[in-house]
Amino acid sequence: ALAVEGVTNSEGAEAGWGRSTMAIVTSTGFSHVYEGSHHSLSASVLAGEGTHMERDYDYAGAVYGEDLPDPEELGRSAGEKAVRRLNPKKVETTQVPVVYDPRVARSIVGHLSGAINGAAVARGTTFLKDKMDQVLFPEAISIIDDPHRRRGLHSKPFDGECIATRPMRVIDKGRLTSWFLDLRSARQLGLTTNGHAARGVSAPPSPSPSNLYLAAGTLSPDQLMAGIQSGFYITELIGFGVNNVTGDYSRGASGFWITDGKIDFPVSEMTVAGNLNDMFANLSAADDLDFKYGTDAPTLRIDGMTVAGK
Repeated sequence: ALAVEGVTNSEGAEAGWGRSTMAIVTSTGFSHVYEGSHHSLSASVLAGEGTHMERDYDYAGAVYGEDLPDPEELGRSAGEKAVRRLNPKKVETTQVPVVYDPRVARSIVGHLSGAINGAAVARGTTFLKDKMDQVLFPEAISIIDDPHRRRGLHSKPFDGECIATRPMRVIDKGRLTSWFLDLRSARQLGLTTNGHAARGVSAPPSPSPSNLYLAAGTLSPDQLMAGIQSGFYITELIGFGVNNVTGDYSRGASGFWITDGKIDFPVSEMTVAGNLNDMFANLSAADDLDFKYGTDAPTLRIDGMTVAGK
């Protein structure tokens, strides 16, 4: 990273490895064990001088170390990202298409995950509580939870309540088809658990996804941005301004301004706002899906977002 021209300092680099064993033994005769591993690399660097410094990072995670990128390549990527953010501008408040880089696009999938959590549905504290079997996304969008994905970071044969897991399309061609359920939330809703209980050693089980991802589209990221006269390409989100009860969405953001379908100049200290119902309905996906976090998405475009700057 430090070899990249314009990089002036490093906040550090890390390499991590971990191995876990999950064993559940119950009084009803269930006794099974599975193991998992995790390898990761990360680098965070600074570019610029004085009060005009910018920070960025890169990260990679995988079950097997052999699937990680070369550390030098990852460091170089972090440095280049930081340099590209130098001398950011602000733009006037406007309503434009917003494009989410994959590393922040996954947050959109995360918001859906929280809204279809069976515990939240049972409490009535989610804006999607009455939306089962309704169309939320365009037909081209499917979102899958696959606990059996090979080399998946959160793959598992059974959940925290000894229920066999199975792949499940929570969004199938735009339509909401299922909640994430454990035994308790399923009972409260008069349904049957679908094997999504997660647990630790100090708390009761609660619903949670495993390897959750938004399926790749057919357009490249460049094709997804084509035709955008003015827009916002987001690479970093700040804060947690999402209301799970109403779906209202407002987050700090930085990234790049799009002009005539191309990345133009860096922007910072922006706010992007909307409502998740409208955001889901106006979402389209690129073809660059990469599995590196456990909850993943390709580059996403959402039209009609409010972007506040100056």
